[in-house]
Amino acid sequence: MQSVKLQNESLVEIATFLVRRWSERDNIIVEISDKVETKTRLKENKVILTPLEKRIGNDFQKYRQFRTSLWYEAMRIKFCKKILSNDHAFGFILNTMETRRVEELGRKVWRGMDNEIIFNYAYMLISRPQLHTVYGKARIVEAFYQYFMFGAIKGEVQSSHFEKIRKADAFAKKVVNKAIEENHDTEWLEKNVSEIIKILEIDSLLTIPVSLPFMKAGMPLSEEELLRVLKIVSKNKEEDFGNVDPSAIMKGENVIDEYNVLLDEDKKTENKGLMPEAIGIQIPSTRNVDETAIYDMSLINGLKTKFKEWKTGWKEQHLSSGDEFDEESYIEGNEPFFTDIKKSIKTKIVILLDHSSSISSDAIEYKKATLALCEVLAYLKVKFAVYAFSTENRSVVCWSIKPDNMKWNNVTAKRLAQIVANGSTPLAEVYDKMFPVLQSKRPDIFLTLTDGEPSDPDAVRNMTKLLKGLGISMVALGLGPNTVRATTIANNLRHLGYEKTMAVSRLRDIPNKVIKILDI
Repeated sequence: MQSVKLQNESLVEIATFLVRRWSERDNIIVEISDKVETKTRLKENKVILTPLEKRIGNDFQKYRQFRTSLWYEAMRIKFCKKILSNDHAFGFILNTMETRRVEELGRKVWRGMDNEIIFNYAYMLISRPQLHTVYGKARIVEAFYQYFMFGAIKGEVQSSHFEKIRKADAFAKKVVNKAIEENHDTEWLEKNVSEIIKILEIDSLLTIPVSLPFMKAGMPLSEEELLRVLKIVSKNKEEDFGNVDPSAIMKGENVIDEYNVLLDEDKKTENKGLMPEAIGIQIPSTRNVDETAIYDMSLINGLKTKFKEWKTGWKEQHLSSGDEFDEESYIEGNEPFFTDIKKSIKTKIVILLDHSSSISSDAIEYKKATLALCEVLAYLKVKFAVYAFSTENRSVVCWSIKPDNMKWNNVTAKRLAQIVANGSTPLAEVYDKMFPVLQSKRPDIFLTLTDGEPSDPDAVRNMTKLLKGLGISMVALGLGPNTVRATTIANNLRHLGYEKTMAVSRLRDIPNKVIKILDI
């Protein structure tokens, strides 16, 4: 398998899509962190995943583990009432039992996951510590975990301890099976944890050490070693999964196509030519943002319905002559014939969003409107790029939300969601930072959305003239709290050299205004 480093941004995108689809929860956000183990925080609607580089195996094997651990977290979101900390024995044992319960429930819905679950079990077993490296009574808990999850333990324990482990395992499996058969939830399962604590003769508050892989992260297994572990796991899990082919599981043919598509998309979204850092444009780096807060689905769907005919590329238009006679139009005194006219949107547009402090009070509605605009532009297959500016650490920053060679998706939506409105309106400085991009890409239209007066009107006038000299149509949309204020802003912008200025007092009108300026 080729060695290709997937960008975390690409992984966040596919992970967010998968976890929302698997869990049927559209507000789940995904974060990748090398500081904590994979976990789900139900109250925050957040899944935190261990990055690929911290996992064992080659790149494809790491992705398969990443994907399956994400599936488990999605099933926890779907079926668990609570998730306790693994730091102490009580929570560790409850979460272990819940892993088996949600796995069984999840397999009934997602039947194609069996091979990936078995594959993941192999690496889970590999990653567990040898028992002689775990000290005190935590060794009994680790041995119980290994026996309950894998049907085997790595190392030796005293015969008296093994008898306790065997009894606890039998009881735990009986309880999990009953929970599944009788449709009991986490809280019912939790009531039975104390009995397992009692059987193992441990304290419920016993500290459980974090389990670290015994191999160096990133070190691949040979095919022979991996196949050997897969055979052990397949044999031990035969009662749950039936007969499986370890060789077929090792190939991962049901995931390889998805992985290759991800690699291709990752290459497409790599920054090409001028790097943002070199030209004064930054890419928002935060990932733990809930972009669903700025999705106004009624606005988005309404716009898509309104511009549906643009999507199909055809529009019915009445003329004095045409393909078909329309009696009603003739009776009403209108053009009596109608014909279908081919429509296409070939305009390339760059959009700059003002995120100065004056927009902060309406930031959410502003982002909802601009996101709806982006959704419709993507729906209409318009080639567009989106940038924003704000002030951070007393310096103006131009943010790349979506370059023109990147698809509009939840990653770009996250970038928009996390921009904090702050600072003044130094348009000339922002235009200067963007000049190399605009000079290279030469869009048909450069649209600026702003609700304030620029800090240096003369400098803006000079930059506008310079950009128009590149053949770019300069357009500005003035945003105001009411019609009078919006019109005043638009009129002032007109004196700065823009070829067209518009005014909007209702933020929800932004998409309509922008779409109608496109050449069709």
